[in-house]
Amino acid sequence: MRAVFQTGYGSPDAFEIREVPTPVAKNDQVLIRVRAAALHAGDVFMMRGVPYFTRLVVGFPKPRGYVPGYDVAGVVEAVGKNVNRFAPEDEVFGSLAHTCAEFVCTSERELEEKPANLSLEQAAAVPTSAIAALHGIRDAAKVKAGMHVLINGASGGVGTFAVQIAKAYGAEVTGVCSTRNVDLVRSIGADHVIDYTQEDFTRGGTRYDVILDQVANHPLRACRRALTPTGVHIPNSGHKGMPYIIKATLVSIFVRRQGGTYHAAPKPGDLSELKGLIESGKVSPVIDRTHKLEEISEAFRHLDAGHARGKVVIAIEDRSS
Repeated sequence: MRAVFQTGYGSPDAFEIREVPTPVAKNDQVLIRVRAAALHAGDVFMMRGVPYFTRLVVGFPKPRGYVPGYDVAGVVEAVGKNVNRFAPEDEVFGSLAHTCAEFVCTSERELEEKPANLSLEQAAAVPTSAIAALHGIRDAAKVKAGMHVLINGASGGVGTFAVQIAKAYGAEVTGVCSTRNVDLVRSIGADHVIDYTQEDFTRGGTRYDVILDQVANHPLRACRRALTPTGVHIPNSGHKGMPYIIKATLVSIFVRRQGGTYHAAPKPGDLSELKGLIESGKVSPVIDRTHKLEEISEAFRHLDAGHARGKVVIAIEDRSS
């Protein structure tokens, strides 16, 4: 089978496709013929090798057999003898590592049936980013109907899901994005859209119960200034990276309205809840562009530029026929 391997740090050109043996499913595993994978911010951190602890995962001092990708959608090729939930030819999606390859093995716990109203390419755009958004809205912010929620970075991979999930939970949602993305953010359900090139949400008169911050481009104190007395600012990512997140987490120990970062690893039931939201029409993935496996460097280059609208998907040709 073909798989993408990272060969160095810092450059979108540090990837190559190799022919390697197809994995074999163990007794409790599912072998998936991958039809689509998707990239997200974590893949860019791995590519850069910064923060440096990412190199403990990818390899030190240089990458060692590392295959990128944390999202997958495909067709079950084979199952181990202890697998009960899936059978060959089932269409599935999930959040797991090393998905930029023609085949991948994983536990059935990490998979869910593909939403009936999505293609495999659309389904691949969902898991990692939608789970991060779900955990931010449902778990970290505990959003309830009637809350006013602001999503900073509303046009990105996590942001587009966060807008829709917050609306599904009954919130009044304000999205912050650039001029070119205003119509997109409004089209996915935002009640209000702020163009950050024209207005600074931290200096306006509106106060929010929750600020889910995907950009981290304002001082923490300024963000808290835009909160209600019981509101909370929750940073999740951003161009300032780990120092911002670490500072917020430390401040959260002493300042009630300052939230720290949250852990977005999949929990049991997450994919099932997302599948229900998608099939009910309340949530839909936004795909910026789709690349072939051979265009992996171009895909990383676009994502690394920081202006992707929604998700970047890697379509993998089915060579079985």
